Amino acid sequence: MQRAGVLLMLATLGACAMPSGYGVGAQAERAAEIQQATRDPAPDAPGTYLDLINRMQAQGLYYASLAHIDAYEKQYGVTPDTIVLRADALRMTQQPAAAAQSYTKLLQTPLAARGHRGLGLIAGAAGDFARAADELQQAAQLAPTDALTLSDLGYARLREGNIAGARVPLMKAAELDQSNPKIISNIALYLLASGEEKPAAALMEQQKFTPDVRAAIRGDAHKVTVAGHTYQHAAQMQQLQQSQQSQQDPRAAPPMAAPVAMSGQTFDAAPRLLQRFAQ
Repeated sequence: MQRAGVLLMLATLGACAMPSGYGVGAQAERAAEIQQATRDPAPDAPGTYLDLINRMQAQGLYYASLAHIDAYEKQYGVTPDTIVLRADALRMTQQPAAAAQSYTKLLQTPLAARGHRGLGLIAGAAGDFARAADELQQAAQLAPTDALTLSDLGYARLREGNIAGARVPLMKAAELDQSNPKIISNIALYLLASGEEKPAAALMEQQKFTPDVRAAIRGDAHKVTVAGHTYQHAAQMQQLQQSQQSQQDPRAAPPMAAPVAMSGQTFDAAPRLLQRFAQ
């Protein structure tokens, strides 16, 4: 999900961890590559052109990529690949309504998982974490091994207040991609929200998170705790209503137990997780 402070710091952390691409010379080289990418004429082959647009977006040139998507579609027509590129660029250039329209177009294509994920990210950015979790759940069902989608789903559930529901997708994400700092930060957030202060602190220390990153994660943990109280209260009220309906109508189904995040049940996997990250 778009947590600007945490993600920016984590992106910086990941970049600094790389053995290459560091220093003034590398920065100048990257700037030259970006400048050259925008000046190069459009490739003749559709696949090569799409690669160019993807490279632009990887370098953060989302406005330039929108111009090239227009040129590509004018020459080769609209495809699911160009729709998802346009949707991502619109979302990253703060045009959520237009981005949502493009993501919705993907729902009836082979890239439906990308469509649901994009809609989930837009909802999360707007603070609608219930809808975000629903969209990301659909994306995860269509792309069950996509670690980032699973991580985003876990984060959306945390922010919704569904702490227990965040455990499985986050653990899947961690095992699928054990080195992604965004995923690890969401694991630390889950630990804090579950009351596992020591494992959370150990994980953040092990990953050498900066003080700013740790503070941002703890800030999110406070928001999750507040949302968790609201979520549990709503679940308890629903359970009470179901119980009352069951008493009035014996044929009604028995009420479902409220999903409560218990400290004892949520972190049997913590030691193994920390051990895997240490390898």
